[in-house]
Amino acid sequence: MLRLIGIKKINIAVFISGNGSNFKNLIIDSLKKRSKYNIKLVISNNTTAKGLKYARKFKIKKKIINYLNKKNAEKTILIELKKNKIDLICLAGFMKILSKNLIKKFGKQIINIHPSLLPKYKGLDTHQRALNDKQKYSGCTVHYVNSRLDSGKIILQKKVRIFKTDNSRKLAKKILKQEHILYPKALKKVLVNL
Repeated sequence: MLRLIGIKKINIAVFISGNGSNFKNLIIDSLKKRSKYNIKLVISNNTTAKGLKYARKFKIKKKIINYLNKKNAEKTILIELKKNKIDLICLAGFMKILSKNLIKKFGKQIINIHPSLLPKYKGLDTHQRALNDKQKYSGCTVHYVNSRLDSGKIILQKKVRIFKTDNSRKLAKKILKQEHILYPKALKKVLVNL
């Protein structure tokens, strides 16, 4: 039987809470000729997330999830994922922790980008913590999501030099630039194994 290779693209959902610059970057990457994925859905817990403007601009379906009741929120998320035939989730600055239940019920891969060189500085305020500890390097990590915060298997990392003149804002800016390069690269690596 003849199989047409390269026609089916992987359907991705991106979860955001804020500016969505990684989301925008993934959209641009997905529109490239040889891209193996299609961003079908964006989910946000924040009605005023600036990143939602990219959903409008690129005509991507968006769903705002009210997180007042986490159980109901996750039930809605699972329905949306199923309805849109999502094969993979990319977390891009999503400020909610996915429960063990959601991860298990989704049953497919979830990846996240984190602004530190994991396993160092899990959670929030990563830049300030690295500066407080007088680290020479920080960076970003793309990793698989499991039920423990920022603890899944590392896919790719990028080191960023910390200079004496850096404050947390400057460092955040430098790292974000690298995140934009790293996330599409890591995603390609993950898609090869799907």
